[in-house]
Amino acid sequence: MVKIIETNDAPAAIGPYSQATIFGDIVFTSGQIPLSPVTGEVVGGDIAAQTQQVMKNLAGLLKAAGSSFSSVLKATCFLTDMADFSAFNEVYASCFTANMPARSCVAVKQLPKGVKVEIEMIAAKS
Repeated sequence: MVKIIETNDAPAAIGPYSQATIFGDIVFTSGQIPLSPVTGEVVGGDIAAQTQQVMKNLAGLLKAAGSSFSSVLKATCFLTDMADFSAFNEVYASCFTANMPARSCVAVKQLPKGVKVEIEMIAAKS
């Protein structure tokens, strides 16, 4: 049975999807972009600030689903400019301790609302 996750600690869905779902003990987040959960507006102009907001949104989703960054199994990251990879990677890495999840990071032509980064995660429930 699939459980739908909704939380005010991440932006509301802006389309026909759930913020996150749980199937068994596995959490699947929708891709998060740097939107404020309060205003729904884009936060940050540079890649570091945008990545920080994305990671805050993901932390809120994971917490609502009974998980955390320490239980992330896989992350898929989308950047509009690979020249931002180093700054993105620094913020991303700061959210994890000993256990780094598997990850893909790809360049895309554009993302919703003109943002620079989007990340989705798969995690185990803690």
